Amino acid sequence: MSLALTILGCHSATPRVNAHPTSQYLEINNRHFLIDCGEGTQRQMRKHKVGFSKINHIFISHLHGDHFFGLIGLISTFGILNRDKELHIYGPKGLKEVTRLQLKVSKSYSKFDIVYHELTSKESELIFEDENVSVTTIPLNHRVYTNGFLFKEKEKSKKLNIENVKLYPEIETCDYHNIKAGKDVTLESGEIVKNEELTLPPTRSKSYAFCSDTSYKEDIVPIIKNVDLLYHEATFLSDREDLATKTKHSTAKQAAQIALLANANQLVIGHYSSRYSNIDLFKKEASAIFPNVVLAEEGKKISL
Repeated sequence: MSLALTILGCHSATPRVNAHPTSQYLEINNRHFLIDCGEGTQRQMRKHKVGFSKINHIFISHLHGDHFFGLIGLISTFGILNRDKELHIYGPKGLKEVTRLQLKVSKSYSKFDIVYHELTSKESELIFEDENVSVTTIPLNHRVYTNGFLFKEKEKSKKLNIENVKLYPEIETCDYHNIKAGKDVTLESGEIVKNEELTLPPTRSKSYAFCSDTSYKEDIVPIIKNVDLLYHEATFLSDREDLATKTKHSTAKQAAQIALLANANQLVIGHYSSRYSNIDLFKKEASAIFPNVVLAEEGKKISL
């Protein structure tokens, strides 16, 4: 398993007894990310056994309360737990101001540094990268400035074809790193053993696209093309497409159309409006367009 997504909350607007606002925990290539932080996220993290100490990077899609009102509580808890590691927060301009003001007036001082990466670009941009993972923004169309996020594993090393490697006793364990990096091997006789003979293709890198609140927006398709796992909001069914257009949200059918155009492998839909008591209707509508649909539900874990 190189990618696992845990749904902490998946409903729109206000929290209810059994309906929690948006938040997700993503594990990808040994990295751990929190995506959006609606009210009650830290409770959901405890309930679904997400380790607080694992979270060093938080991505906030936009500044509507059901996507970030849980952030200040989580930051405060980090302080109570004597966190000393840096915390990086990525989100729209204004996020730094609002969280700093809350911390200031409540005199909630902490021992750890908070590094804000405030976003303003309306074009897709790389906002995080290390040796394992990259994160790129997906510009969306909502009532306020909003981004989705594309998480991609870095290209992996080739695998050793160990049976073929054993055919050459001169090759030692210390040579394996160079072989996996794509280099040929020169034997003492001068014979060159081609890398293709000694390796197998690497495991294909995985990717996850999180498309938060947005109206139907086909121009995101090139950014998320061939994504392995796509989350796309589906606040309404097609019976209320007029309301989706007015509020700049999407229907389940529209989410499925984006998945189809992007050639996604799997679609997760969520952010359900409270006007619907049966969320199975969302899957039924989306599946008529795109076959591999999963409903976001609290505590559900999707692994690739």
